[in-house]
Amino acid sequence: MWARARFDIRDRDLGYGMRACLKRLEREPLVDELQSMWTPDGDAITAFSVRSGFDLLLQALALDPGSEIMFSALNIKGMVNVAKRLDLLPVPVDLDLATGRPDLGAMERALSPRTKAFVVAPLFGARFDMTSVVEFTKRNGILLIEDCAQAFHGLGYTGTEPADVSMFSFGPLKFATAIGGAMFRVRDPDLLVRMRNIQSEYPVQSSRGFFKRLLKFRGLRLLTTRPVLGTVEWSFRVRGKDYEDAVTDAVRGVAKLGTANKIRTRCAAPLLALMKRRLTEFHPDGLAPRRRTARLLLDNIKDHVTCPGASNDDHNFWAFPVVVKDPHHVMATLRRAGFDAATLRRSATVRAPEDRAHLEPVVAKEALSRLVVIPCYPEMRDTEIERLASILCEAANAPTTTEAGTRAG
Repeated sequence: MWARARFDIRDRDLGYGMRACLKRLEREPLVDELQSMWTPDGDAITAFSVRSGFDLLLQALALDPGSEIMFSALNIKGMVNVAKRLDLLPVPVDLDLATGRPDLGAMERALSPRTKAFVVAPLFGARFDMTSVVEFTKRNGILLIEDCAQAFHGLGYTGTEPADVSMFSFGPLKFATAIGGAMFRVRDPDLLVRMRNIQSEYPVQSSRGFFKRLLKFRGLRLLTTRPVLGTVEWSFRVRGKDYEDAVTDAVRGVAKLGTANKIRTRCAAPLLALMKRRLTEFHPDGLAPRRRTARLLLDNIKDHVTCPGASNDDHNFWAFPVVVKDPHHVMATLRRAGFDAATLRRSATVRAPEDRAHLEPVVAKEALSRLVVIPCYPEMRDTEIERLASILCEAANAPTTTEAGTRAG
């Protein structure tokens, strides 16, 4: 079975990280090197994860309880929970499905006198034109926080220049993964100093803990290889169970969401060393085969299913989502044909405040209810991509149970 995601790390990188855990590395020089590598402007800061850095940012901002944070409506539950834990109110902004860009009308409707910041998340690897978002935030005097966790394209892009804060992740599923860590750009020098001062009080992740994390990840990589994943799927299916639960639990065992206290941690020196290695060796040209494969799949399915964000020219295709009318039928059909497919269990739509039901993100909510992530990467031959496209289009166009019943009646 073709897994829906390939982990962007080699055995020798994992081995490098494990060896680093056995050495006495100086942590602070690695922090300085990474921050200088990320940007020569002196406005970078390392973080344990994007959630950890976002929590740190909100602490440094010291917003009044009840202050509102606007979010792109389709988001990660953990990010929204960070704001809630600090007594801040998340407010959704619905999306344009073709680009993934926040809808301008929805931005205006979500704005209130209590709005302090807007967290905008380019999704699935697509980077869209931020002009309208930048103009909106500057005009209204609110902080623009760019969540680029899924949009790393190389060191040539470390955030949109007018953004106040840009956040990038190097967690297990990301490009150039170091099995953890994040890089932030914070354009306000005073805010950056406050963040660094707060973070300096955090405990440092243990080298032993990071070693165990790397060891677990080696096993997870084996679990998601084609022969092993196929065997896992078959063994669960014959018992009438869904293998997705086991795979999801395994991923969470490596990358736990964590409580507020657990994310308030600084990166271990071996993690910083591995981040430096991955960033040094990453080259944007390496994404070209992935883009070619994705465009081939798009060309074969564009008349049958919607792929959110696909209209953006600047796209790394970190994930390949499709919106279909019957996701369970499509998933079952693809799995039987040897293609891993799943919904986005960690994602959710941000709920509208109780007193503003009109802000409910209808487009994002409908899209998430019908969204399926499928495999698409260069290791799959063109013939496999074309086979996947054919099966997907047929399954997507099949009548749903309700439609079949209506026709029969």
